[in-house]
Amino acid sequence: MKLTDFDALSFDCYGTLIDWEAGLVAVLRPWAASRGLRLGDQALLTAYSAHQTRAEAEHPGELYSAILARSIRGLGSELGAVVSDEDAERFGRSVPDWPAFHDSPEALAALAGRYRLIILSNVDNASFAASSKRLGVTFSSVLTAQDVGSYKPSPRNFDALLTEADRLGVPRGRLLHVAQSLFHDHIPAKRAGLPTAWINRRHDQPGWGATPEPSAQVSPDWEFPSLRAFADAVAGHVAAETASA
Repeated sequence: MKLTDFDALSFDCYGTLIDWEAGLVAVLRPWAASRGLRLGDQALLTAYSAHQTRAEAEHPGELYSAILARSIRGLGSELGAVVSDEDAERFGRSVPDWPAFHDSPEALAALAGRYRLIILSNVDNASFAASSKRLGVTFSSVLTAQDVGSYKPSPRNFDALLTEADRLGVPRGRLLHVAQSLFHDHIPAKRAGLPTAWINRRHDQPGWGATPEPSAQVSPDWEFPSLRAFADAVAGHVAAETASA
């Protein structure tokens, strides 16, 4: 396979295009400090990840804003720290404030010149609409957990992605899934028969952060440290093919 063998790219959003860990920490850090908790950012994210994963699995029909609120309440219970209704509400509505990775808009704009772009995201529609403004491109299709009625890594989400690719006229084998999370995206995408590119945003950090450790071994077809590096690799393949034509 070559990166130029594809007609469409499907993207995870939060963790891949939007810096969800920065967004989470921006709320979790002051909450933890106000409760006298002496946990660093990475410890907070690691502790938090289990609660969001559990909430998404146990409440697949809830909006992401409610999942966030439920997750911080679970974290507070684990740590013995009070989570007020105001804390939970603030956390639940924080997604529109989460920043895009600095390379996302430019890289997406470059990729949009060659591929159809699809979003497959664990989020609600209103939250993604706010985040989309930070990304600066128009996506051919957007599939959220709210649309599907479940959260990744559920196979339902990838079944919905393949159905949407068919609707868009993307031939089977011509869709590449691009994502950061091995747990949420690469394992279920591979099981669905999709090739994948790993945007390893945490390549220079230890541990898994807010993303759970992979539940099984998985081998993405490509790995890049950033979306910019991925877009540059695509451009390099295109240039090489043009030169040899």
